[in-house]
Amino acid sequence: MLKFPRTIRLDPSDTFVFERAAEPGEWAVSGAFVFWNRDPAALGQKQRVALRSGFLGIDSLGWSTLAIVTEATEAERETMIERLAAQLVEKFGAPDAEAARLAAEEEIAFAASLCEHPPQTLLAVQRSVENGEIRERFRTLKPRPVGADADRLHAHASAFTFHEVEGDVEPQEVEPQEEVDLLGLIKNDARTTDRT
Repeated sequence: MLKFPRTIRLDPSDTFVFERAAEPGEWAVSGAFVFWNRDPAALGQKQRVALRSGFLGIDSLGWSTLAIVTEATEAERETMIERLAAQLVEKFGAPDAEAARLAAEEEIAFAASLCEHPPQTLLAVQRSVENGEIRERFRTLKPRPVGADADRLHAHASAFTFHEVEGDVEPQEVEPQEEVDLLGLIKNDARTTDRT
């Protein structure tokens, strides 16, 4: 079974912090390509938030602070590629359908590489722009096992734990300047690993 990120909304904050919030449950990609060749200083406040910490929903082109690892079929993967390729032509000026499809395949492959974790693992991204290059860092939150110890903790504080992201991923390097406030959602130790 294949795994890809889907947008998830744990609270209504995405509807306030982004110009357009993704609908919960959309297939998602990193979305860093939206900001290529754009001056971060020229972005509005909500666009800067998307640059720093958003996953891009493929259907709405809206943003989500978190994505969740979800199983998918080969047919769903193909649909993701076709939909993203159409968006690249319609909204981002791809020169032709073939170029758009190649770019969409790369984005979907990169999104899949972020999902080498069990289903229901939450993903967060941090981005920065250094020397004109976008750098990304990805974090995971995995559900804690249910048991007697978990029952003694508060439900909102014990639902997830931070885990290290391992391995290499192609296009982006990872070194954000700001922290995504996932610790505001839970109280656990954070560990991160850069993905390149």
